[in-house]
Amino acid sequence: MSSSRSLIATVDDTVIVKTASLPISPTRAFDLFCREASLAAWLCHRAVVGAGVGGLYELFWDPADPENDSTIGCRITAYEPGRVLGFQWRSPRQFKSFANAADPLTHVVVTLHATAEGTQVTLVHTGWRSSDDWRQAAAWQDRAWDFAFAALARHASQGAA
Repeated sequence: MSSSRSLIATVDDTVIVKTASLPISPTRAFDLFCREASLAAWLCHRAVVGAGVGGLYELFWDPADPENDSTIGCRITAYEPGRVLGFQWRSPRQFKSFANAADPLTHVVVTLHATAEGTQVTLVHTGWRSSDDWRQAAAWQDRAWDFAFAALARHASQGAA
């Protein structure tokens, strides 16, 4: 009996979750994730974002090499201003060979909830597969979201003053 391997990597139960309490309204918080200039102020060098489901969600970290270290080709999958934003996600160059060829790509959902102090932001990043390479990619992305959310909190606090 011959053994066969599946060419489809199974999805792991790894889920990245990040939260932040921002001293701004849910509408302003939503803008930080949807407006190109706002994204460039805290997350990336340049952004191209379309309004609504199906719109582009492209973030670029290296202007000299837009094909790498970007979310080029990613699309918005959920869009409710002031409440929820979902989008596809591409990994940086060191994980590009497997993560950016995956179907489906990993996926991010950002939810916003009004609080007495402003807005509670929750980011959930799913779709990680189960191989060692994928676990390394998820661990890298987890740390990257930590840095990003620290920058988000700083930016929102500066804008609240």
